[in-house]
Amino acid sequence: MRGGVNIDQAQTLALNVLAFLASSSGALERLMEQSGLDLVTLRDRAADADFQVAILDFLLANEELLVDFCQTTRTEPRAVRLAAHRLSHG
Repeated sequence: MRGGVNIDQAQTLALNVLAFLASSSGALERLMEQSGLDLVTLRDRAADADFQVAILDFLLANEELLVDFCQTTRTEPRAVRLAAHRLSHG
């Protein structure tokens, strides 16, 4: 994702982050606690660009999770930032 990211790549990355959070001990619970959303709402909004930005922002705000995600998925942290920017600016 050098230089930029297209909308499909950004959406895929956001969904990968959501799956990662769901598999990480306590991470999804923290997301739900901070956002006030429940599992049904998370599932229903997973394809929503604004929600995807919130997921990426949540990851970016949690350095330990970000590092773990990037190492696990071999993703550059910059790609997460680029995806959040792309989704927030269409």
